[in-house]
Parts: sequence; structure tokens; C-alpha cells
Amino acid sequence: MRIFAIGDLHLSFSCDKPMHVFGSAWENHVERLEESWQRTVLPEDTVLIPGDISWAMHLPDAAADLAFIGRLNGTKLLLRGNHDYWWSSLTQVRRALPPSVYAIQNDAMRIGGYAIGGTRLWNPPAPQSAPEDQKIYARELARLELSLRSMPEDCERLVMLHFPPFDEKHGDTPATELLERYGVRHAVYAHLHGRAHRAAYTGEKNGVQYTFAAADYLEFVPKQIV
Repeated sequence: MRIFAIGDLHLSFSCDKPMHVFGSAWENHVERLEESWQRTVLPEDTVLIPGDISWAMHLPDAAADLAFIGRLNGTKLLLRGNHDYWWSSLTQVRRALPPSVYAIQNDAMRIGGYAIGGTRLWNPPAPQSAPEDQKIYARELARLELSLRSMPEDCERLVMLHFPPFDEKHGDTPATELLERYGVRHAVYAHLHGRAHRAAYTGEKNGVQYTFAAADYLEFVPKQIV
């Protein structure tokens, strides 16, 4: 089994949200994604999808997008992104997922010798950040720790995040400290688009291997991380 990652699919089978309005990089992105996925990923592989999965506003409206993901090769693990408004209660989401698709939220899933968990996260607050942003970030740190604490001790630990765990200069944050303290070996994140790709970081830092996996950055080809 291999493990891949690709986030920010931004599917919209049931709503009028064409992605090409965000630039030529998104032209025919669904067709390109499907072709490269089926060519790259085998049925026995696992793919991590760290957020911004569907533009749907409500869970029933996301059914076609989730069905599309279900038809793709491999076992798929989903994480909620900041645009996944359709993601209602976890029980309802899991009930709506196709058989090969699983949702991670405040917990972790064991696949082979790997434990996979994570949370959406948020931008690290600066001293002048609004109290609401500081509150959201603290809540996401608590959710990340819940996920990390649920991981079996005898597994290699992988974490999905939607927001980058670093500050804008790739400096340490409370999120990176948690990943290091709990012995995470691999962390994948997405969220950044266009010119913001320049702020992304892929590489090893303090024992954690980070991978930036936004779909447009990867040119819609899932990236193997294990």
C-alpha cells in the first residue's frame, strides 16, 4: 500500500461554481484530476484529502461530489476545510459517504502500520489578531491534540491539516510543537492558491516531513507521501 495526498478538490457537480474563473490553472480540473488519479493511484492505495472538497452548502447537495470521489481508486480519507459548509454533524457525514471514503474529525484511523488523523486548523494568530481568530485557533489546537492522543502507539503517525501549520515565515507555532511532541512523521496541508503557493513549504523540519498538497499546486496529480 502507498499513501498519497491531494487537497482542495473544489468539486461542484451540484452547484454552479466553475473553478476556471480563478485562472487557467483550473481549466477542466475535474477531468484532469480523474485521469491522473486513476493512472497514479491503485485500488489498494490510500489517498488523504485535506479539505475544501466540495462547494456544496448542504450535505444532500454534496452527494454527487462524494460519489465522484467514491468512484476513484483507493481508500479515501477526508478532512474538513474552511469551505466545506456541507460538512454537518460527523454522524450524518459518515452515513452519507460511499464505502471507500472515510471522514476524520477529532479522531484518527488506522490503516496498516499507519495512524492518520488531523484537523482543519486556522491561521496562527498574531498579537493584533481578533479575539475570534484566537478562539478558533485555540479550538483547532485542542482538536488536533484529541486526534493525536487517539493514535495507537505502535503506528507511524500521519497528520492532515487544511491550513498551513507554520507562520508566514515557516516559523514554529503551537501547531508544529504539537506535531513534534506527539512524534508525527508526516504532515500534509493545502489551502494556499495562486501566488500564495510561494508561501508554502515542503520538506523536513524538526523531525516532521511536511508536504504541501493543494490540487492546483500539484497540477491535479495526487502526490505520494509514503
